[in-house]
Amino acid sequence: MVLQFPRPQQTSLVPGQESCYNRHVIFADAQPLIIAPEGERPDFDIIVKLVDIGARVLDLGCGNGELMERLTRERKATARGVDLHQPSVSQCISKGLSVMHGDIHEGLAALPDHAFDYVILSRTLQQVRDPDTLIHEMLRVGAYAIVSFPNFAFWRIRLHLLLHGNLPISPALPYAWYNTPNIRLITLTDFIDFCHKHHISIRELIALDTGTPHHPRQLRYLVNYRAEYGIFLLSAS
Repeated sequence: MVLQFPRPQQTSLVPGQESCYNRHVIFADAQPLIIAPEGERPDFDIIVKLVDIGARVLDLGCGNGELMERLTRERKATARGVDLHQPSVSQCISKGLSVMHGDIHEGLAALPDHAFDYVILSRTLQQVRDPDTLIHEMLRVGAYAIVSFPNFAFWRIRLHLLLHGNLPISPALPYAWYNTPNIRLITLTDFIDFCHKHHISIRELIALDTGTPHHPRQLRYLVNYRAEYGIFLLSAS
């Protein structure tokens, strides 16, 4: 899990900065925005529904604990988190949440097999150093893994690259090439192929278009082209 950076300053559009991906979000110097404001994570709504009532849940890169709070409140789950960012860990502790300060790889390695029902990695896969090992460890520790990430094959990204020739800046990808923590650019098709190759079962795929604020749409066809985010429910084959 990467460290949290200060919220970027918004700036108005100027010639040369226009983005066909998102004209409403242009960040000065593209400073990273790691944690979205509370209530602005539509993937959390989906993840909460995927978790069974009373489940044991481990949230990797848990941030300020928003998802753990919702799982505890709405699903009566027993939730535990892991995060490297000390201020986020302190926030979780102040809310009475169980959290471990440390690297998510090390946190998983210290856990026994089948310690949890669900292990969650939300919007962090593109930032981890060894995703292959991490996903297999998630499925060792938990019966199910829930993984979400921004889809780099989203049509607005393709259009921006075609017309402008540089990386887009948006709420999903609020970084410049030189300061991004996203070391892997993943598409839904890439991840599906990875799961098939590694004999990982995809129990459910939820493809989201978040273009309409507070009303994300779940897509059923051409998802690698139309979806801004993918959320996968996985199990070992």
